[in-house]
Amino acid sequence: MNVAPDPKSIPQGALLSPEANQAAALVTATGVLTVDLDAIVANWRKLEKTAVPAECSGVVKADAYGCGAEQVARALAGAGCKTFFVATLDEARVVRAAAPAAAIYVLDGFFQNTGEAYAKIDCKPVIGDLNELAEWDVFCRRSGWSGGAAIHIDTGMNRLGLTVTEAQGIIPRINAGDHGITLVMSHLASAELLNNPANARQLTAFREIASLFSGVPASLANSSGVFLGGQFQFDLVRPGCAIYGINPTPEADNPMQPVVELKARIVQIRNVERGDTVGYGGTWTARRPTRLAIVAAGYADGYFRAASANDGTRGAEVVVAGKRCPIAGRISMDLTAVDVTDLDKNAVRRGHMVTLIGEGITVDELAHHFGTIGYEVLTSLGKRYARIYKGGNATAEPPAPPPAEAAAAST
Repeated sequence: MNVAPDPKSIPQGALLSPEANQAAALVTATGVLTVDLDAIVANWRKLEKTAVPAECSGVVKADAYGCGAEQVARALAGAGCKTFFVATLDEARVVRAAAPAAAIYVLDGFFQNTGEAYAKIDCKPVIGDLNELAEWDVFCRRSGWSGGAAIHIDTGMNRLGLTVTEAQGIIPRINAGDHGITLVMSHLASAELLNNPANARQLTAFREIASLFSGVPASLANSSGVFLGGQFQFDLVRPGCAIYGINPTPEADNPMQPVVELKARIVQIRNVERGDTVGYGGTWTARRPTRLAIVAAGYADGYFRAASANDGTRGAEVVVAGKRCPIAGRISMDLTAVDVTDLDKNAVRRGHMVTLIGEGITVDELAHHFGTIGYEVLTSLGKRYARIYKGGNATAEPPAPPPAEAAAAST
């Protein structure tokens, strides 16, 4: 949520700076997720430039990887992005409101009785099954809808898509014209591994079948695929994670800008003696008199328990007063203990914010501690964080009213 203070709380005639407005709005927030829309646009433009002459779309499924589909789609559309991919129809509705002129493809495909919903918001199903194709044909024939669809062909992922043989079977339809297919696509399974032979096998298979879809634009490359070279880019590339700052080339330095900063509030400072244990299970033991900052973020907020520390394993770190400090003990549902013993006592106090992502801690670094990938880190960030958007002509929206006020407003 992009937040702003309640205008009623500002004295008449007072004019607050954006920073003061933000501070006033975040008094009750235990954590703040800041999304840099300018960085998202810069990342998209870098991908667009890398893929020239192919068109560069934007994958904004899963609420734009946790960054806010409405805000991200609006910013990308403003930067020139003309095509978006989402997973579900509900996601398509959000993107349609933010990008009225864009082409929107729904990756989860077409189901019987969903045709009217597709037509209403003018979005296109990605069809990966012959039954889907038959149901879509019936709807188009009965309704007269001609909004188009993509055909997904499986070339090695073994997840969604027509087999190559099934795709070959619909070529007569393509040659007959008026087929309603606006895109033919496949998905790379190992694009982040530069020298994986599966990439070449999928490229060969897709090139051969796509060439039979005469006059239909083709798409193969995801974020990592964009960096495999021009032969993988075809007519349209579909970057997702790279737009949000995740490294699409993990075997090399990250070419993308960081997009998110995550901070959480210290709710208590406490001291423990040498030999005391910290957290559930007592798995971490203080080796010296230790000062702890208890931070209001835990696995319910997407800060995974896997990043905990114990007596034999160092966990993740957070940045406190400009310095990295280690986690102490197990991360719990709402709270995380951080060892701040090495900081000056005046440098850290109850109410201060610490940085969980940002100030050198990347999404990919945190993913390593979580034992997962950056995608899961971003899409798991909890709804308890206040969300702040900067850049990209972000507009403020008032915070949600408290329950009592909301109830009164609804009566």
